[in-house]
Amino acid sequence: MNQPNVLYLHSHDTGRYTSPYGYAVDTPNLQRLAERGVLFRQAFCNNPTCSPSRACLLTGRYAHTNGMMGLAHRGGRLDDPRQTLGNVLRDAGYLTAIAGLQHLTGGAEPLSMDVLGYTLDPDALTRSVSAPEGLPRDELAVERAVAFLKERAGGSEPFFLDIGFFATHRTETTDDGVQWHNDKDSPVGDTRYVRPPAPLPDTPETRADFADYAVAVARLDGYYGRVLDALDAAGLADQTLVVCTTDHGIAFPHMKCNLTDHGLGVGLTLAGVGFDGGRVIDPMVCHLDVLPTVCELAGIDPPDGVQGVSLTPLLDRPGRPVRDAVFAEVNYHAAHEPQRAVRTERYKYIRRFPARPHPVLPNCDDSVSRNVLLERGWADRPQTEEQLYDLTFDPNEARNVVDDPAYADAADEMRRRLEGWMRDTDDPALAGRVELPGFMVNPVDAESYVFSEMSITR
Repeated sequence: MNQPNVLYLHSHDTGRYTSPYGYAVDTPNLQRLAERGVLFRQAFCNNPTCSPSRACLLTGRYAHTNGMMGLAHRGGRLDDPRQTLGNVLRDAGYLTAIAGLQHLTGGAEPLSMDVLGYTLDPDALTRSVSAPEGLPRDELAVERAVAFLKERAGGSEPFFLDIGFFATHRTETTDDGVQWHNDKDSPVGDTRYVRPPAPLPDTPETRADFADYAVAVARLDGYYGRVLDALDAAGLADQTLVVCTTDHGIAFPHMKCNLTDHGLGVGLTLAGVGFDGGRVIDPMVCHLDVLPTVCELAGIDPPDGVQGVSLTPLLDRPGRPVRDAVFAEVNYHAAHEPQRAVRTERYKYIRRFPARPHPVLPNCDDSVSRNVLLERGWADRPQTEEQLYDLTFDPNEARNVVDDPAYADAADEMRRRLEGWMRDTDDPALAGRVELPGFMVNPVDAESYVFSEMSITR
């Protein structure tokens, strides 16, 4: 069989806040990708923090199974870097390249891109690019990708091209401790006609924050458009599977680094070989499912131990799910905050190991939205060890019913599901040993991950 090319497009902190998911933001290129591909309405990451989320997708394994339980630049590491999709495809004869952000390695002893499975790293691709000195990182990633695709026109060797973008991550921190998505001195965007994300109050500050995000996601969409145009211009679109997603929810309170759908929900579109027609899939899927899907389309066996399932059965029977539950976890972000979750179509159950007496503030990016909550007493609100939400009657996961007698049976069933998964995957949280030696960690009682003093875990 002819093996399809694989183009992997991914972003930082975008969640599902794009036009294909019904939001009034300017993302026409994501819209056209969805209209020619397959959009997954209920797609979830398996760890709503940056490096662990990417590691789950690229290995098809949960974070506590693949080893990446914290941010790579703070000391998180894969147990076996050869688990990655890049290595799997390279071993199957693919030319593998990375043009932008990766976030699977960093810190004092960074791994080479070759070890992670990329034959061509960003430096190698830059040599094919005539770009102005000092070009911003995302712009440079686009230029590298466009040059790579031009060089592949008419070629027969299948390729895997990984293009990660820093947008829509928050950028630099202002002197007063606020992170915007765009220019640090002046947030951009029309604040009059936007609606803040569901977990936040509608205030001038939260509107300004989301308007600033809207500008960042429009910029990201422009990058995607240039890459997709280059794919079309090279005559490669019909031979290529495009995988487009993000790592987790947006960088607002109660979202990124949280196990509600606000943190776990991600946009996911597959378009091209095997996935076309502008279809929408409703059953739950997750990032773990990407690797086995790509392997099936490429005609290769997934590595032993992969914990995801192929999504191709949904093409023939879109109303019949390939999984009845999605599992997710948090271990470390800036601070240590072990949590586990299981989600079914009806319920979400979250458990902390253990619950802290108050929110772990270093695990929330600094922002004006965060300040709104802090000014109103967020830091003093208690956490609970267990949370249960009825997603039919409480889709925003605002009312914890774990102690409601009417939900006693549901709570017991969800506890059993979670504990069974933890046993089956040999989860260290069962024994209270979620530890990452050598990780740069902030105190759980600190006010911020930016200004507090970090220490090294032993």
